Amino acid sequence: MEASWHMPVLLEEVVRFLQPQAGGHYIDGTLGEGGHTEAILEHSAPDGRVLGIDLDPEALDRVAQRLSRYVKSGRLILVQGNFADLERIAAAYAFGPVQGILLDLGFSSLQLSNPRRGLSFTVDGPLDMRFDPAQPLSAADLVNRADEQELADIFHRYGEERYARQIARRIVREREQAPITSTRRLAEIVTAAIAAARQGPPRDGIHPATRVFMALRIAVNRELENLERALPQMLNLLSRPAPGGHGPAGRMVVIAFHSLEDRIVKEFMKREATDCLCPPRTPVCVCGHRARLRLLTPKPVRPTAEEVSANPRSRSARLRVAERLADASA
Repeated sequence: MEASWHMPVLLEEVVRFLQPQAGGHYIDGTLGEGGHTEAILEHSAPDGRVLGIDLDPEALDRVAQRLSRYVKSGRLILVQGNFADLERIAAAYAFGPVQGILLDLGFSSLQLSNPRRGLSFTVDGPLDMRFDPAQPLSAADLVNRADEQELADIFHRYGEERYARQIARRIVREREQAPITSTRRLAEIVTAAIAAARQGPPRDGIHPATRVFMALRIAVNRELENLERALPQMLNLLSRPAPGGHGPAGRMVVIAFHSLEDRIVKEFMKREATDCLCPPRTPVCVCGHRARLRLLTPKPVRPTAEEVSANPRSRSARLRVAERLADASA
């Protein structure tokens, strides 16, 4: 693979679980800088194909240039879109059923380090945070328009921020003086609010604005809602094994970076790997649910110590994998 300073997370594990094969069809629903996609294309040579989807047009442009040989050969199809619309996009390109689908729910170092994106509190920039610059709602819109209760709910639900209410109250007070439009000003407001509420220095070693910035990013991009929409579509697009359970079965691979995402993935896979969802005391199954997935990772796969040392941003990654079962009627 070509050298790149952006390091795809859990790359070896993704390839091992997806098992790319010649002639296979794969979807990377979070293309990013294309590191995972490039590996899939290499391992599925000479004619495996990937449908790469991303909200960020700048990321798509970079991948189109770096992996132009695959685009020109027709092995890589690039689409600007939301993985929450996975089935619609796949149908538009007659791409399915597929042997594997990947979602890497992190964001790239290039996005984080670009001040114009407003994703980081370590560099000053416009308070944006949108993965898709064309979407209407930015973080500045949310911070300056939402009422105190809504802001507190966002910080608590998505950031699990202990001082959510105090931070929301400080933001509302500060924006009455002037709109909050920069990452630096928001970080300063959050830091001051937490310091006043805590009445002492931080104890957990992370920047005081970390959870608030994460919460706003999740809310602006509707990340959890999109994930919940995408998971059933991923299952529907996976290739089924032949009757009797023989032959290749499609696999879904999801890399999450915080507990809220991972919980959604874990519960979905567990539910779809279970035959009956009736309450425990129900004498006879009335739900009719039949398992459509087989769990391949009872516990999430974590990066090795070597990977974390080389790429500290990988430390919170959790990978889960499930494989499509044959239909019960097959």
